[in-house]
Amino acid sequence: MITFASAQLWVHDQDEALAFYTEKLGMEVRVDVTVPEMGGFRWLTVGPVGQPDVSIVLMALPGEPVMDAATSAQVRELMAKGFAGTIFLGTDDCHAAHKELTERGVEFVEKPEEQPYGIDSSFRDPSGNHIRLTQAYAQM
Repeated sequence: MITFASAQLWVHDQDEALAFYTEKLGMEVRVDVTVPEMGGFRWLTVGPVGQPDVSIVLMALPGEPVMDAATSAQVRELMAKGFAGTIFLGTDDCHAAHKELTERGVEFVEKPEEQPYGIDSSFRDPSGNHIRLTQAYAQM
């Protein structure tokens, strides 16, 4: 049996990302471990409260030898454009969630709008990752 466990987003600053995902989005820390033997590598994951089996890995862009300078520059450029990764979040009330997150300081790039599949909106995290917030209509 295969299950979904984690998705990864590249982030510029893990502490900044941690604050955004926990303080503004209301997620909780799953794992925050720094491994000195791996040059201070930090494995940082967060996830939605009430979904302990799902997490988002907030991964710092690695340097050499994992990622060369040219690749790092390409990833940073894609992040700046919002194309390095997307997370889809679900909600029972997109308008209420939009209001609450806006009050917490989340800046939306798309306000909630009716779509054929539900009510959809989007925002970006501090690293530029695109986050969709959707209230999906029930499956028929």
